[in-house]
Amino acid sequence: MEHHPCRAVLFTRFPDAGKAKTRLIPAIGADGAAAIHKILTERTIATLRSSNCQVEIRYTGADKSAFQKWLGGDLTFLAQPDGDLTDRLLAALLPAPVLFFGSDTPDLKDYHIEQAITALQDHDVVVGPAEDGGYYCIGVNDSYQFLFEDMPWSTDQVLSETLRRVAEQGMTCKMLETLSDCDTPEDLARWPWLTA
Repeated sequence: MEHHPCRAVLFTRFPDAGKAKTRLIPAIGADGAAAIHKILTERTIATLRSSNCQVEIRYTGADKSAFQKWLGGDLTFLAQPDGDLTDRLLAALLPAPVLFFGSDTPDLKDYHIEQAITALQDHDVVVGPAEDGGYYCIGVNDSYQFLFEDMPWSTDQVLSETLRRVAEQGMTCKMLETLSDCDTPEDLARWPWLTA
């Protein structure tokens, strides 16, 4: 089956205890946090696979062979560069169109991916807003580096600053459904199946 021309890029790390989902560790321990990260990554990849995009894993925390053994050999695996999220996003920006995802969104469904792909056919940018003021997905039709440079990552200003920059450039943007990420112990109550 031929891939859709849009790439779907997932940033993730290896599910080692003590290094994955560390903000959950006080509530469920290092092994529990790593197990949740493993579940969420596998669910996200299954959802991305269903989209017929070329799925690209930008990985850290282990080597390529460990990720291939974990997630399967049918995906593209590229190591994340050193640096912050800006550096990682810019390294993966081309070729466009491209959709970026994290692995922290339990409610991400096939139709969210399809809506994002469709939106990029007639919009410059597509954004899946997260309840915490960030986003769980951003897609771009070209190398819009200014959307990722000098961004206040890990704050509730990411979404509003992104939309401000889009508007400032006179670009078109499609907003998807707002979803929640699973980042903190308080979030766990929303998805009891994650700790069942």
